[in-house]
Amino acid sequence: MNVSKKENTNSVTHFILLCFPSSPERQLLYFGLLSAAYTLTLMGNTAITCAMKGDQCLHTPMYIFLGNFSLVEICYVTTTVPNLLANFISTTKSISFVSCFAQFYFFFSFGCDEGFLLSILAFDRFLAICRPLHYPHIMTRQLCTGLVVFGWSCGLIIFMTPIVFISQLPYCGPNIINHFICDPVPIMMLSCSEDTTTQFIYSTFNATAMIGTFIFVLCSYALVILAVLRMPSKASKSKAFSTCASHLAVVFFFFGSIMAMYSSPGSTHPVEVQKTVTLFYSVVTPLLNPLIYSLRNEQMKAALRKVFGYKNLLTKHKLEIVGS
Repeated sequence: MNVSKKENTNSVTHFILLCFPSSPERQLLYFGLLSAAYTLTLMGNTAITCAMKGDQCLHTPMYIFLGNFSLVEICYVTTTVPNLLANFISTTKSISFVSCFAQFYFFFSFGCDEGFLLSILAFDRFLAICRPLHYPHIMTRQLCTGLVVFGWSCGLIIFMTPIVFISQLPYCGPNIINHFICDPVPIMMLSCSEDTTTQFIYSTFNATAMIGTFIFVLCSYALVILAVLRMPSKASKSKAFSTCASHLAVVFFFFGSIMAMYSSPGSTHPVEVQKTVTLFYSVVTPLLNPLIYSLRNEQMKAALRKVFGYKNLLTKHKLEIVGS
């Protein structure tokens, strides 16, 4: 009897991601729209990263953090969108057990890394605006490097524990996930037994990572805004408020939708609402972030023109040499 039970708990070798059930024509439409969004996201974030690396004027802590934020965005969307696109044209819509948990781990790890990098950006703006005289002495190259390493590694370390606990739950069927990603909440609902300890560990890690970083960011920008209000120059106020408005827009887009979905694993949302909100913060937000966060920045736009314009001139010069 024990052997039979053990066999049943190991019977699930893959999951079925229902994605967005619809007609074949609509599936192709979704495929085209998401392909375009994914391509534009990669192009926008890659452009920011290249500009940061190619222009010496952007080798400052804020732009280094922005460049790393763009790299995390690329990793973040790549964990889900290619599989989602394949799902639209697939007839089986299956994903292996290991691939499903790998997607779950990297998607949430990189999402957590985004939260930490947003916190680091907020801390950098706090130092630059509230402690301008001390900023060069505090934000040294060593601290900047350490914060980048911290921002990348935190999510990868934090989500090791939840992934181990959730993957060890018994799964004996059914194996259908009514979602387009391997979301931990519907995965835990497929388990043969309800494990309150695993749910508690998952919700604790989520609440600590998301709410903690969100509060830190809000407090940092609250202090920044108070400092800006005390500035005597209207031009300085306008520039600082413009930067803060862009940063806060990204913060609310990212944290607002995620906290609504994952702060409590026991919370119930209609399935279509879950899919829509998840699609927003996993696809739409990374698409908008380059425009909101960096590409409206005059220094960044100048760097993009300089870097890519210079490369185009080199290409043209090489072609002229070959032609002659």
